[in-house]
Amino acid sequence: MRFLHSLPASLAALLLTLGGGVSAQERPQLDLPRVKLAAGLYQIDAQIAATPQQRSIGLMHRKDMPTHEGMLFVFERAEVQCFWMKNTLLPLTAAFVADDGSIVNLADMQPQTTDSHCSTQPVRYVLEMNQGWFAKRHIGAKTRLSGPVFRKSE
Repeated sequence: MRFLHSLPASLAALLLTLGGGVSAQERPQLDLPRVKLAAGLYQIDAQIAATPQQRSIGLMHRKDMPTHEGMLFVFERAEVQCFWMKNTLLPLTAAFVADDGSIVNLADMQPQTTDSHCSTQPVRYVLEMNQGWFAKRHIGAKTRLSGPVFRKSE
């Protein structure tokens, strides 16, 4: 693609995006906003997937993810949320989380499957971490996560 060097940078970038062979939906999302969460003493650096497009791509196409990182899916309202792993290469655990940060239930999910994993009650948040992260730290249902996105219970 040597001819790109003679084009203005913005046009070259556009051509690479449109014709580079890999669409935006086939690349991992690495530039989403982040939020710091905690599960007791354990810190989590979570990307925030808040729009329908960000949520639909999620952690697809990621080949690895640091241990302390995850993705927090934020929905407009609490509903039963269901996830699958199509085009997701990493084994993950989904924590279905209530408004106050309490984990409702956890689901281990296998890569590249379309098996549905759902919350057992309506939730607004789902936190995906590398599979085994919650189990290794003895974090389960009823554990409360903290962070600026969660409402304090009255």
